[in-house]
Amino acid sequence: MRDRLEYALFRLLRGVLTLLPEPASRALGSGLGWFVGVVLGLRRKVVRENLEIAFPDWTPAQRRRIARRSWAHLGREAVATFRLSAETPASVRSRIEGWHGFDAFAARVQEGDGAIAVTGHFGNWEMAGAVVAARGLPIDAVATTQRNPLFNRDLVESRGDLGMTIVPRDEAPRRVLKGLRKGHVAGIVGDQNVAVGGIHVEFMGRPAATARGAAVFALRTGAPLFVGLAVALPGSRWRYRFSIEEVTIEASGDFDEDVRRLTQAHTDVLERAVRAHPEQYFWPHKRWKERTTTK
Repeated sequence: MRDRLEYALFRLLRGVLTLLPEPASRALGSGLGWFVGVVLGLRRKVVRENLEIAFPDWTPAQRRRIARRSWAHLGREAVATFRLSAETPASVRSRIEGWHGFDAFAARVQEGDGAIAVTGHFGNWEMAGAVVAARGLPIDAVATTQRNPLFNRDLVESRGDLGMTIVPRDEAPRRVLKGLRKGHVAGIVGDQNVAVGGIHVEFMGRPAATARGAAVFALRTGAPLFVGLAVALPGSRWRYRFSIEEVTIEASGDFDEDVRRLTQAHTDVLERAVRAHPEQYFWPHKRWKERTTTK
């Protein structure tokens, strides 16, 4: 009963946000994000500490300003994600005002070995996956299964309508490999703190426990690894600049060391984007939580 009630409220909210004119929906999202982060103070301490780690030379006022802007951004892009169920591949493509590196990416995928596409909690990571699918490339997006099965089914179906296949995280080792053999793109969000089995790489000046999966898949299969990011643009409607670049290393012959170096390389690409647009990063996540078992 609780699952059904939650899902009914979710559908009602999504319906309202979808029916509202786009400028009003964006403004509502910005306001809700600001209210949750600034007025209610959700994870205020985590955000403050993360910004102190990432930008130690900034003044407290500078960090507070970015925190406020990041909450508004998060609320706005959360609404955009709610509205994805009403999008089509054509409407997704119309929202992209820059396709940096996409042709080279598509060419590598079409060589037949698929590709690993890593993104982060930056810009709009849901849109980043939708963009790849909207351009006709089959993408298997690795995601955590939602607790509420109604939410989970809705997520799978709505993303499927855009051309994406959702792969539960616990099924990723088998299904990602199967997809790569078919020439698919494996979409992975690669910047979460990893409790077990990760490795420490530098992110924003401090070691961060990071998943090895993207690098392991790439090195085991020979599939190229790319970093794809959808940077939100200002205006009255949702628009993005999509960039995707290949990340390579020179193999050393030491597999574990190559995994570490490739993981560091794709983390470096994300860091550059975060430093350029710090207000578009997901600062409430405990990115530097030191509780990992590393190799």
